[in-house]
Amino acid sequence: MLRLLSLLLPALIPSWRFFKTVAPSPRIEYRLIGPDGAGGWQEDRPRPRHLSFGQMLRRMLWNPDWNEQLYLVSCSERLIEAPSQHSLDEINIRVARLLPPGPQQLQFRLVFLSREGDQIVKLVEYESTPVPLCALQEAAR
Repeated sequence: MLRLLSLLLPALIPSWRFFKTVAPSPRIEYRLIGPDGAGGWQEDRPRPRHLSFGQMLRRMLWNPDWNEQLYLVSCSERLIEAPSQHSLDEINIRVARLLPPGPQQLQFRLVFLSREGDQIVKLVEYESTPVPLCALQEAAR
């Protein structure tokens, strides 16, 4: 029984040495650009401000939205380190999929938040070119 527990424990509680580096994750912000101009930047998939204990327990076992968010963070990190069309397309399509259809264009940017003294500073690391929203939503189907 102890042998089984010693094999199972590292899978349940991973070591921080598993990660090469621990650094801030990029956040995705988007805006819609219509014929009347560009809208303001909005955070993609903002985190809830509060979760009940039951919601936390459920999310520990079943949370496909968070898995997709982690995938988007991975694509964002790859886009900054080694830009590729695949990462760009994946972010565009997954952001567009949650938006209502319309004639606008979608643009996203990757930002890093860091603390400098008492202030939170936002650094824009990447800004995409606008893409027609309807084409992205068609590709998402």
